[in-house]
Amino acid sequence: MSPWSSRKSLPRTLTVTACATLLAALTSACSSTETTGKGGNEVELVSAGQLKTCTHLPYEPFQFREGKKVVGFDVDLVDLVAKDLGVKQEIVDTPFEGIQSGEDLNANKCDLAAAGMTITDVREKNVDFSAPYFEATQALITKKGADYKSLAGLKGKKLGVQESTTGAEYAKKNAKGVEQVTFEDVGLLLTAVQTGQVDAAINDNGVLYDYARKNKDTEVTAEFDTGEQYGIAVRTGNDALRKQIDETVKDAKADGRYDKIYKKWFGEEPK
Repeated sequence: MSPWSSRKSLPRTLTVTACATLLAALTSACSSTETTGKGGNEVELVSAGQLKTCTHLPYEPFQFREGKKVVGFDVDLVDLVAKDLGVKQEIVDTPFEGIQSGEDLNANKCDLAAAGMTITDVREKNVDFSAPYFEATQALITKKGADYKSLAGLKGKKLGVQESTTGAEYAKKNAKGVEQVTFEDVGLLLTAVQTGQVDAAINDNGVLYDYARKNKDTEVTAEFDTGEQYGIAVRTGNDALRKQIDETVKDAKADGRYDKIYKKWFGEEPK
């Protein structure tokens, strides 16, 4: 007899809330699907036929909207993973805090997170990262002609930072006597530089150089040697998907596809 066929078979301590939680867990488990990736990896996905990617828009040129479509370096790279799995990538735009905390992955909101995200010791406690796929460092952007070439030179001025980022952490430790103004995303951060709401902003160099190239009234005035590396995150313990990501990126670097994608978004091949 099924344990669900009689009310007497339910434990007295199993409350309505507990039943709802159990039902949600069972529903989630039943909705997952497996697919075989390149190299024979059996990867479990949240939804059939889709590789769901959590990211936080915009973060140009890694991921941003172009019309109705989300495009970018990270998007193209994860498309290669999706192709090896025989599925299509589906972008899920979500606040960055839920990404770096692992909350979105644990809740099955997505299969992986690709958000121009630096691998850090703190984040590695919440998620499992792929092998590094991009080298980065922090940089400073200002209005063209502004004489701010260091954090020390900004003393008494306003510095824009993006919340929950390594740039914000670096500024917290190194920008003494500077008023920090926090923004939810890099789009708002860079608009603040252009409009004079802040005197300068700190963020990853790839993003800032791309912005300055397209907005000639701004310039990158300094870089800080933070030696960062980006990784693609998966739920802790999701080794099959992590291995597939690593295999796909390794193959793409070996056969030239990685360099082609890099040049498409940064105007030159990686050094």
